[in-house]
Amino acid sequence: MNEAGAALIIGAGGLGCPAALALAAAGVQDITVVDDDVVDETNLHRQVLHSHADVGVLKVESLAHALERRFPRVRVEPFAARFDATNAIALVSSHDVVVDGSDNFATKFVANDACVLAKKPLVHAAAVGTGGQLLTIPAGGQPCYRCLFEELPPPGVGPSCAEAGVLGPVPGVLGALQGAEAARILGGQIGSFVGRLVQYDALGMTVRSVRFNPNPTCAVCGAAPRIRALDAAEYPTGTGAGCSPLS
Repeated sequence: MNEAGAALIIGAGGLGCPAALALAAAGVQDITVVDDDVVDETNLHRQVLHSHADVGVLKVESLAHALERRFPRVRVEPFAARFDATNAIALVSSHDVVVDGSDNFATKFVANDACVLAKKPLVHAAAVGTGGQLLTIPAGGQPCYRCLFEELPPPGVGPSCAEAGVLGPVPGVLGALQGAEAARILGGQIGSFVGRLVQYDALGMTVRSVRFNPNPTCAVCGAAPRIRALDAAEYPTGTGAGCSPLS
C-alpha cells in the first residue's frame, strides 16, 4: 500500500509512536509530529520508538530518527511545540488527516474543534489503566468529539496516565489502530470508527462499540454552532502527550 497525503500526529508518546509506525508501514511518506516534551525513562515501557539512549532528547526528534531509520522513504517533520489554540488551525490545515495522541482533555478539545473548523478528519484515542477508546471525526464533524462530550470537564475529573498508570501494550494497540484508520482515510476510504465510540479493555480482552449520532446542538458542528474560530483564551493549556484520561 502506498498512501498519498500528509498526516499530522499530535503527541510523540504511547499513542503517537505506534500510530507513526502503522502509518509508515502502510506507505504514508509525509508525517508531521508535534510535541514539546522530552523522553523520560518512565516512558519507555509504552513509547516504542524511544530508547534509553534517547532519554532527555525531544520526543519529536527521537521519533523522527527512529522512524526514518526503519523507513528511509518516510519524511518526518518534527515540530517541537505544544499543540494548542494558537497553532492548531495552521497545523491541521496543512495536513490531510490528524491523529490525536495527546494525554489531556484540553488538547483533545482543541484538536477536535480545529479539525472540524478546518474540515479535516481526526482519529481520536485515549488510554489509561488497562483500556481505552477510539473514534473518528469526519471532515466537518457531524458527529464530532463534542457531540459526545459537550464541554471540557473541570480540573481533576478522570484519572490521568500519571495518576492511574497504563499497561504498556494498551496504547500500542490503540495507537496502531489509529494509524491504520488514518491510512484508510488517506487511501480514500470512509473511516471505520466514524459515528461510534470503540471501547477496548485489555484485562477482559473485550471490545465494545457504541453508536452515536450527530448532536444538533453541538457547539462546533451543530445547526447553530457558537464556536466559529479558536480563541486561545477559551482553551486551557494542556500538558504532555502519550496516554490519556478517558472521556
